[in-house]
Amino acid sequence: MAKQPTLLILAAGMASRYGSMKQIQAFGPAGETIMEYSIYDAIRAGFKKVVFIIREEFAQDFKNIFEPVLKGKIATEYVYQKLDAFTEGAEIPAERTKPWGTAHAVLCAKNAVSDPFAVINADDFYGRDAFEKAADFLTGRCDEKTYSIIGYELVKTLSDNGTVNRGVCEVDGAGNLVSIAERLNISMKEGRVVCDDDLQPHEISKDANVSMNFYCFHPSLFAYTENLFRDFIRENATKPKSEFFIPLVADSFIKDKKGVINVIPTSAQWFGVTYKEDAPEVKASLDALISKGEYPGSLWGK
Repeated sequence: MAKQPTLLILAAGMASRYGSMKQIQAFGPAGETIMEYSIYDAIRAGFKKVVFIIREEFAQDFKNIFEPVLKGKIATEYVYQKLDAFTEGAEIPAERTKPWGTAHAVLCAKNAVSDPFAVINADDFYGRDAFEKAADFLTGRCDEKTYSIIGYELVKTLSDNGTVNRGVCEVDGAGNLVSIAERLNISMKEGRVVCDDDLQPHEISKDANVSMNFYCFHPSLFAYTENLFRDFIRENATKPKSEFFIPLVADSFIKDKKGVINVIPTSAQWFGVTYKEDAPEVKASLDALISKGEYPGSLWGK
């Protein structure tokens, strides 16, 4: 039976910088969320299932939005990221209120995913080309020893409204990931992309590949991640702000020589809502793509 890729959407974030629940804010002409454009692109690229990783208290909000429009188009499932999931009874400090980060969120979907899968953020627009490349990889090349990241040109991921943090990828001659360096406070100044985080280099190439949390994995990732998380909890359960991120898992996968992570470049323009002031620009960018015929005026014929 042919592989049928699954899309895993990370939508359990607290949206602290944005100040509201941006994952379900309407941006499209017919009230579509950014997520709906990702799902639309995924469906036309050949994805057969979407799994939403959410906070349980928002479950009904999500179902009210997505069930009416996705029924008959793609299978759906909802997974809750809970603080005590996979902690094996470890004592968690009372001041710890949010779960353990993006890799923990992925782990929470263990029982909902059985095929090769892509992971994306709920509040980022990734573009059609990215989903087509992900589907091609997941159906043709993904296995227990070969994962991938969809890599974006750094200059196409900046915000005009403040600095951003990005995972800058070091790539070898074969196109495989060597490492991801999390760089902070990146912005464009006088035509140069600079990084004010006291690390070197201070200036980063505009066309450097960066990770926007668009990963492609084989289901074997779950067992590997669960083992890593067990160690993480043992060392960090009492640290209220510790987080277990996907790049930590990716980095360990490479360092443990478990396999390779291809970096697949995309020509797509990324955009997202990091700051509230980004919202009008996101809407304008979507309107421009609709005007060019990239998307219909109403995604689902509402």
